[in-house]
Amino acid sequence: MNSFLRSKQQPPKNSSNARIFLLLAAVSLFLVLIGFRMFYLQVVNRAFYDELASGQHDLEKTILPKRGDISLTSAVNGQNLLVATNVSKNIVYVVPKEIEDKQNVANKLALALQMEFADVVNRINNGTDNYAVIKKQIDEDVSKTITNLDLQGVYLEPETVRFYPEDTLASHVLGFLGFKENARVGQYGIEGRFEKGLAGTIGTEGIEKGLAGTWITFATRNLTPARDGDDILLTIDPAIQFKAQEVLKKTIEQHQATAGSVIIVNPKTGAIMALANFPDFNPNTYNIVPDISYYSNRVLAEDYEPGSIFKPLVMAAAINENKVSPETTYEDTGEVQLDDFKIKNSDGQAHGQQTMIQVLSESLNTGMVFVEQQLGHETFRKYVQNFGFGKITNIELPGEVRGNLDNLQKKGDVFFGTAAFGQGITVTPMQMIQSFTAIANGGKMMQPYVVNKVIHPGGSEEETKPNRIAQVIDSDTAATVSAMMVDVVENGHGKRAAVPGYYIAGKTGTAQVPYQDRVGYDPSKSIGSFVGFGPVDNPAFLMLVRIDNPSDVKFAETTAAPAFGEIASFILNYLQIPPVRN
Repeated sequence: MNSFLRSKQQPPKNSSNARIFLLLAAVSLFLVLIGFRMFYLQVVNRAFYDELASGQHDLEKTILPKRGDISLTSAVNGQNLLVATNVSKNIVYVVPKEIEDKQNVANKLALALQMEFADVVNRINNGTDNYAVIKKQIDEDVSKTITNLDLQGVYLEPETVRFYPEDTLASHVLGFLGFKENARVGQYGIEGRFEKGLAGTIGTEGIEKGLAGTWITFATRNLTPARDGDDILLTIDPAIQFKAQEVLKKTIEQHQATAGSVIIVNPKTGAIMALANFPDFNPNTYNIVPDISYYSNRVLAEDYEPGSIFKPLVMAAAINENKVSPETTYEDTGEVQLDDFKIKNSDGQAHGQQTMIQVLSESLNTGMVFVEQQLGHETFRKYVQNFGFGKITNIELPGEVRGNLDNLQKKGDVFFGTAAFGQGITVTPMQMIQSFTAIANGGKMMQPYVVNKVIHPGGSEEETKPNRIAQVIDSDTAATVSAMMVDVVENGHGKRAAVPGYYIAGKTGTAQVPYQDRVGYDPSKSIGSFVGFGPVDNPAFLMLVRIDNPSDVKFAETTAAPAFGEIASFILNYLQIPPVRN
């Protein structure tokens, strides 16, 4: 009986084994699930949790670079004038929820900031509870006034801004730093062309932090240093630039012209000494202009029919090819027939037998048709291209156009005849300056440049070397044409460009302006130009003055020539070049 009872109380062996199997299976499944979860977290979705952990334990600090400075260079003593730099100015902002009496605060801010009361109130009301900007770029004196007011909820926050200490000086060369979408970037001029180098490179510093958000002193730091921007030194002389802008503005206002330009270069090197356009703008307040055309560097971006300043280049080509000499004569009947067109002199007169010297001095269109005919169409076209027309000069400034020589690809004598006196083709003032370096520099044409050197943050420098593009004409031809241009100033239409005590070479040009919407020329518009250099035996400068659409007079001898003479006189005195004649 007892043995029976004992046998009934013992579990069967199969049941015990089943429980053990189930227990082992459950443990194994649990371990598999844990393993799968670990694999998912550490392998499959590792990037997400790395980022999450990084946000909890790491701090990445952005290190901003310093934007490079831009300076002008004196041609007399080599000293530099800073024209674009960075300054720290304050932003005035308020925290509206902290202000109890908004009317009182707005009134005091309006008086201190010289703003309209309603404008300040709107800015406060349109901000968030925690932040509303009232005004940016506050000077130090105004900042002190705001601080002394001790207004509840009013704060100052420093901000680095681009500053142009000389205001409008060389503004078309400099450009400006302005907003493009949400970023401040260089636009136009040197600021735009050298944006990458001037801006530098942003750096970062990754620092581990603890649970409380504080930096861990001895934690690993991943540092990528910022690279400050390059400094750029320009060839522009500040004194000559200032004088060019002053005379240009005065001339345009005197003759009620629409616009104008001046460009001055060292013909031996191609270094730009001054580049001015009017109307101009102030890069500090670049947004206060009637339209964006004010930013355009017209010396590069606006081609035009140059008129008679083109004549010395054509004369140089013919003399260089031994087709004419200064004493070669032709019979001027006052007009010449080309295809179905009659070409006349600007004065409408017949001058009889004339030398090539007189052709330039009296600026005879018929004489230049004669010169082009001696040269031949193919050779004429070749020289026009050799002088650099129809292609950009590659100066270190944006917005340059090529001009238009399409008429020289057409059949018909009239296209070449009119081009010989600067009509029917378009060029830029920069191309004209480049071409005339060949005449002023013994036949060697120099590439214009405006960057003297680029100075990298480490102190290394890249200096621009003068670049001779080509020997377009020989030195004898250059000397001959220079002498003929002196006669233009001494005896021809360029007398008002003369500088007492010096021999100045020059040429006037009054060009017609074509209609924008139809064939033909607008009789109410003209562009007067004067190009010249001096002293003729050892030129220190080469200059082009362009005056657009003067209202009171028509010819360049009354507009561009006197402006040239005034600036030339200043340059010769400034560079302390002694006179050579009484």
